[in-house]
Amino acid sequence: MVLEVAQIEVLPGQEDAFTDAFLKGRELLTATPGCRSVRMTRGVESPSRFVLLVEWDSVEAHEVNFRRTEQFTKWRGLIGPYFARPPMVEHFTDLPG
Repeated sequence: MVLEVAQIEVLPGQEDAFTDAFLKGRELLTATPGCRSVRMTRGVESPSRFVLLVEWDSVEAHEVNFRRTEQFTKWRGLIGPYFARPPMVEHFTDLPG
């Protein structure tokens, strides 16, 4: 399992619209083969900052099953207009133990 962590800066004043767009498009992620869970968090001190956490079976599940599909294009079309800058996306794995 890998955890995708996407740090997203939203245009000030567009936070509610971004949240609505995320909720509308969430199923595009959850329906993707290899997607285990999806969670979006919002900054308390920085309310224009969001962190998307997606558990995938593998990096390939994210990169191939989602990012190379029309589902990703639809997803980005929904949430992308609210980005202040491109998100920073990385993959992480749990430490043993």
